Amino acid sequence: MIVVADSGSTKCDWILISSSGEEIKTQTMGFNPFFHDSALVASKISENHTLMEHSEALSAAYFYGAGCSSDNRKKVIEVALRNVFPNLQSCLVDHDLTGAAIATAEDTAGIACIMGTGSNSCYWDGKKAEELRPALGYVLGDEGSGSYFGKLLLVDWLYNRMPDDLQQEFTRQYDLTKEKIFRSVYSEPNANVYLASFMPFASAHKDHKYIKQMIYKGLARFISIHVWCYPNFRDVPVHFVGSIAHYFSEQLELVAFNHNFTVGKVVKRPVRSLAQYHYKKSFSEV
Repeated sequence: MIVVADSGSTKCDWILISSSGEEIKTQTMGFNPFFHDSALVASKISENHTLMEHSEALSAAYFYGAGCSSDNRKKVIEVALRNVFPNLQSCLVDHDLTGAAIATAEDTAGIACIMGTGSNSCYWDGKKAEELRPALGYVLGDEGSGSYFGKLLLVDWLYNRMPDDLQQEFTRQYDLTKEKIFRSVYSEPNANVYLASFMPFASAHKDHKYIKQMIYKGLARFISIHVWCYPNFRDVPVHFVGSIAHYFSEQLELVAFNHNFTVGKVVKRPVRSLAQYHYKKSFSEV
């Protein structure tokens, strides 16, 4: 049995697959080695009944995650996985960008973009990823992401710049004060996840002119920074994974039309595509 995981900063999707192709799905909190150490990752995985029930039966683990962009950070996750899954014969930890590319393009060339809590992009030649623009995180970058748009919503609410109907609805839906927002953003951990938590409001009002303009501008900014940097962006499909790309796919298509590039696959959660890819590699091609 193998296990495949796709982790963002908010949540981690897991699929366990037996040699016969039977799938078992589960979910944990998201793990990012930039914020979490091996002990915490192992502890939180151990709290998941489904994963622990099959822990000794797992022979291979494939983990794609936010923050897994260097050998040291990959090691944080690998140590945790080998701790809770004692019989692993192989353990692959790689960047979520690589996972996004495999899930959408598999062995063909294309540009893979992540638009979830955070954002990023890479060029995928079918075998390896090339990243021309670094991910700067929610403070300096993450254009077009959930944390990016959540920040815009909070700023406009605090400045009372939202249209009246949305200002009132936002106030009614969320029990917020300036002090609570400041504490969550500046003092408590995982501020990026907190900022992205306001995206259901944007999704629920995505036909409102204010939200449409905000989303379009944010997506276009992402494209201008993270897609235009690849010289052949008009010659290959541009794929997207993540909740922002999924829920605002109409705006994404409009941005693509106006910027003359082709949207390839839009996948909300790439874990099943990744699971099927590794199942074929692990069992079908033996």
